[in-house]
Amino acid sequence: MAAKPETFASDVPFTLDGRAITARPDETILQAAVRHGIAIPHLCYQEGYRPDGNCRACVVEIKNERALAPACCRRPVADMEVASDNERARHSQKMVLELLLADMPGSGETLGKTDSELDYWAEKLALGAPRFPRRAPVENDLSHPAIAVNLAACIQCTRCVRACREEQVNDVIGYARRGAEAAIVFDGAALLGQSSCVACGECVQACPTGALLPSSKPALTGADAQLADAAPAPLPATRPDKQINSVCPYCGVGCLLRFNVKDGRIQSVDGRKGAANAGRLCVKGRFGFDYVHHPQRLTTPLIRREGMAKTAALIEAEEIDKYFRPAGWEEALDFAAAGLKEIQDKSGARALAGFGSAKGSNEEAYLFQKLVRTGFGSNNVDHCTRLCHASSVAALLETIGSGAVSNQVADGSRAEVIMVIGARPDSNHPVAATFMKNAAKRGSRLIVIEPYRSSLSRYAAHFLQLRPSTDILLLNAFMHTIIHEDLHDKDFIAAHTEGFAALAENLESFSAEKVAPVCGIPAATIREVARLYATAETAIIFWGMGISQHTHGTDNARCLIALALLTGQIGRASTGLHPLRGQNNVQGASDMGLIPMMYPDYQAVAATDAKTKFETLWDSALDEKPGLTVVEIMHAILDENLHGMYIMGENPAMSDPNLHHARAALAKLRHLVVQDIFFTETCSFADVILPASAFPEKTGTFTNTDRRVQLARQAIAPPGEARQDLELIQEMARRLGLNWNYAGPEEVFAEIRRSNASMAGITWARLEQEDSLTYPLKNEGDPGEPVIFKGGIFPTASGRGRFVPASAGEPAELPDANYPFVFITGRQLEHWHTGTMTRRAAVLDAIEPLPSISINPEDLARLGCASGARLTLRSRRGKISAAARADAHTQEGVVMMAFSFREAAANLLTNEALDPFGKIPEFKYCAVQVEVESA
Repeated sequence: MAAKPETFASDVPFTLDGRAITARPDETILQAAVRHGIAIPHLCYQEGYRPDGNCRACVVEIKNERALAPACCRRPVADMEVASDNERARHSQKMVLELLLADMPGSGETLGKTDSELDYWAEKLALGAPRFPRRAPVENDLSHPAIAVNLAACIQCTRCVRACREEQVNDVIGYARRGAEAAIVFDGAALLGQSSCVACGECVQACPTGALLPSSKPALTGADAQLADAAPAPLPATRPDKQINSVCPYCGVGCLLRFNVKDGRIQSVDGRKGAANAGRLCVKGRFGFDYVHHPQRLTTPLIRREGMAKTAALIEAEEIDKYFRPAGWEEALDFAAAGLKEIQDKSGARALAGFGSAKGSNEEAYLFQKLVRTGFGSNNVDHCTRLCHASSVAALLETIGSGAVSNQVADGSRAEVIMVIGARPDSNHPVAATFMKNAAKRGSRLIVIEPYRSSLSRYAAHFLQLRPSTDILLLNAFMHTIIHEDLHDKDFIAAHTEGFAALAENLESFSAEKVAPVCGIPAATIREVARLYATAETAIIFWGMGISQHTHGTDNARCLIALALLTGQIGRASTGLHPLRGQNNVQGASDMGLIPMMYPDYQAVAATDAKTKFETLWDSALDEKPGLTVVEIMHAILDENLHGMYIMGENPAMSDPNLHHARAALAKLRHLVVQDIFFTETCSFADVILPASAFPEKTGTFTNTDRRVQLARQAIAPPGEARQDLELIQEMARRLGLNWNYAGPEEVFAEIRRSNASMAGITWARLEQEDSLTYPLKNEGDPGEPVIFKGGIFPTASGRGRFVPASAGEPAELPDANYPFVFITGRQLEHWHTGTMTRRAAVLDAIEPLPSISINPEDLARLGCASGARLTLRSRRGKISAAARADAHTQEGVVMMAFSFREAAANLLTNEALDPFGKIPEFKYCAVQVEVESA
């Protein structure tokens, strides 16, 4: 029996189909009916969208009213009598559905969707064949690699319009013309594949008839697009065998989703209602999963053949068999562990290191760092946070005592002022960006500060296109203005901070007039933005790797923290500080202690009490010396101080700075164990390769950028002989002398709760029921803390936030006559990190198949070439070549590339110089030459 809906004192009592029910004050008749389990047909309505009432399939009769009313738009009043199933209402509902059915494509004309919402309601109301003539057929549009368009099946419900314009705020789909000529259009009148569509797929999820469907073929371009109506059909419309609720494995937003599985394969993906995404997904989350079925998946353990020496060169796919031989699991695991043990015995514990993965689960990260600390015997363990937000975390721990975000994205999107600096969430955190765009359209004042003019700037009240690496100057000028105009929160500063006098003294040399010529922002604009932030009732700062990936990244973050403390914009709803986490579990991996200087829950390895706690918990002696970071490990190898590594799910041969240096180091290792799902670039240097599980093949918890701990569930089995990562870590541990026997992720999570006080109250059973819980959650049953630092109380030694002044820091390498351009790396919407997964996802690779160099058209003109010309970029460390992409949003004198492309690996150019505090390399600035290749 269904649970009886809860009632509240403010509920509205009314009668529906002779049954006394209640509606909540903000509910329509339809919403109340759905909540009470009463079926009323509807097509143009979708929960969460603005109701339009234009299909009229949900009309009901209200006593004493002449006309029928759409239930999706009408709210009940007390004692209203409503009928949805009497003769008059039902006749009208059936007529609407029959008219719509009459226009549906005939047999053989449909693009494949046979179980649409329209079909469902027609069957439920027992409609027969339509009695009305069909309208003229409409040609299919199969020009887009992700989405197939079949407007013959369109009922003009406008759900796709609302999905595109109001939910995702991409403004591609519109409703044009009138009467019989009315139609859904893309960018006015383009084929979808030629439009500005970003393939988020919200329209596909919203469409109730199959007029918009997932496609399965690469895009048609140019003259080929004219043949779109004759192109292959999209994905077959077969009902899945099962649907598995899980989480997206890409960025840190942590969108909830549902895998639709057929015959052991992921058929499609739907967004699922979650606090972090409200049912939304981006192109990667919706269309980026077929990589798990790619023929290049590793399915058998591999051992390097005897006599096949390592060099700094990468091994091509066709050469794998030349260098590696298949092995059984026992042989491979014994060989992997024996090589590490031999180095440990001969050279000591600190001659070994491990890289874990920010794409693995919390349970995997926890066991991996525990293995390195108790099995290897040192703290030489790290992961990609060192290359992303290490400087942000260093500054946050130093100033306010916690490396976690203070407020969640959804909470921040309700702020009066939203500042986004050094980030392009529209490309890197697309669903989070939708909430920011929603907020701007509601009236929030959006401030975007970036060297690149991203699409988010269209919605900004202020866009500040500062010169690269001048963030400290600009932020100090903001604070100089705030203090000199007496806009700082003196009460908050006095009660909750320390170090203000030193900050104020440092800021004296950073007036807006002095800073403006250097950072390229007018002084008047600097002052105006400073006033806007300081005087807002609520203001939040989001930042990305444009802030953190510098040799002065920690100082950049110190300035942002100081700005919030200076104005009291922290510790309350819709205020605070939010460094947007890059990968799906970079927050969780750091929380689990997958970093060289911290145990789980950021307990310092050098602290005696923390060391004692974990020695007791793990029944093992521990090293009190902080370990080496990612880049330091590469230096230690070349210095012959480190000889063996275990790398799980990381790809330093593509992600590290100065790849010549990193690859030379990897080639020098005596023994390298790589655990991964594909033969990555790093596998070229392996002695043994262990085939592992991809994200949809495992169950575990993942922590998103909001501090939400979320449960991912296994949807499919690993291919061939590939095994679960959690199992492989334990197999290695046993061979290194550790008596581990965790039955599964739930048992590991139970130990995590004992090690991490912030998560002690989170139970596996509650996660299975609720999917997502926010930490700090210290006691079972607590709701969790979406906002931390409430009341200005910080987890520092003094309980106060600390101001740390920052002077203007220069990049480690400046442009000069020989290297006149600034080079910046970044991510792009369709690809992720080193491209291991996304370049094996058919739709994503079809949209962006090749590397390109973004460059300002004026620079191209000076070089004497046009967009599409082949350019060579050369730094003091290496060179790469790729096609030019004219991009007016890129500043003159700056070139930018994604680092996802092996054939033009951007990190061959980047500088390994480190921030002294966060030990993060300077990916966001180095000097390069730009040359045009001759034909």
